[in-house]
Amino acid sequence: MAKQPLIQAIRGMHDILPETSPLWHKVEGIIKSVLDSYGYQEIRLPVVEKTELFKRSIGEVTDIVEKEMYTFDDRNGDSLTLRPEGTAGCLRACLEHGLLHNQVHRLWYMGPMFRHERPQKGRYRQFYQLGIETYGMAGPDIDAEIILLSHRLWKKLGILPDLELQLNTLGTLAERLLYREKLVAYFNQHLDELDEDSLRRLETNPLRILDSKNPAMQSMLKNAPALMDSLGEDSLNHFNTLTGLLDELGVAYVINPRLVRGLDYYGKTVFEWVTDKLGAQGTICAGGRYDGLIEQLGGKNNYAIGFALGMERLLALVEQQEDFRPDAGVDVYVINVGENAARFAMKVSETLRDEVPGLKVVLHCGGGSFKSQFKKADKSGAEFGVIIGEDEAEHKLVSLKPLRSDDEQKNMSLEQLTTTLRQWKQS
Repeated sequence: MAKQPLIQAIRGMHDILPETSPLWHKVEGIIKSVLDSYGYQEIRLPVVEKTELFKRSIGEVTDIVEKEMYTFDDRNGDSLTLRPEGTAGCLRACLEHGLLHNQVHRLWYMGPMFRHERPQKGRYRQFYQLGIETYGMAGPDIDAEIILLSHRLWKKLGILPDLELQLNTLGTLAERLLYREKLVAYFNQHLDELDEDSLRRLETNPLRILDSKNPAMQSMLKNAPALMDSLGEDSLNHFNTLTGLLDELGVAYVINPRLVRGLDYYGKTVFEWVTDKLGAQGTICAGGRYDGLIEQLGGKNNYAIGFALGMERLLALVEQQEDFRPDAGVDVYVINVGENAARFAMKVSETLRDEVPGLKVVLHCGGGSFKSQFKKADKSGAEFGVIIGEDEAEHKLVSLKPLRSDDEQKNMSLEQLTTTLRQWKQS
């Protein structure tokens, strides 16, 4: 049994090792290509924000603010927090830099978020999210667009059959307040059926009770008043137009009247992409409209909708696709034995990188026999070995050996090597 290192990673904060990073790179590349095809622009945001930002945006009585944030005082006595989500920080940046004044924006960001939760598979204390945020567009067309964007991404990744789109509408704040009164009155008639967590939420955020997974409460929740019955004409038209657009474009969905989302700032459209392939952590992507948050953070009344995508859960689902493979980490492994061979091998490696764009070349460093270097070349996954001994170096030649086929090894000049690998890379 290997001896454990003296210092280990913090519980719930995991390393992404070199054997896994190619899968991350491939998925991130597909994500960026889809975002580019819709005209979304990247914004890069600080990991640390003022604690007040999250209290004002997420809500002081939410689980995130009450229990899960990593908050500390800096040397100036300011209360700072590692970001638990990205929407508030993105909106803060747009307000601070004047990006929302008579402008429309489609933005995206990717990076780590932090929540002090009980670690389990698919749920970490440091986790990675892709977030997209759009500003300045009021209609259901932009709601449909971000759902279509995610739908296209699932198709590109080959996981669309494993996902279900769930939709709901939360209406306006005034409509939710009216509904809240009806809901609280109903729950007060069933206090003996509410669990401890729901009793606490009854005083703070009763709509969240609808999202409870407690089996003993499901029958009672099924008979609770429906939010749709408290919505006005404008909210219903917005939602019906959205579902009509999705119907027209062939995007399947399920209306889930108990989908309320966990944050206070959502209104009108909310949605989740869920799967049954990952156990309890079944939500891959979730979002909705949050028009009121802009004014809540000090901006002028405006429109906003976005979503967050959990990268660890997404990759866990992608890994289950047998035909989805990350790109090879190495194309060519340059094997060399001898002092002159080592010098020539470095020149060969640099020439290949100059002359064959995108070619992944690993130059063996540190010496060793041909046998040991071939083992390393094979382990690297390289398609080819370029072999250089002292004789080859003296005559400025190399041997090119295919490592993944039975094709014969060939001697050639550096110029011939460059041409051969360029043609292979382009094929």
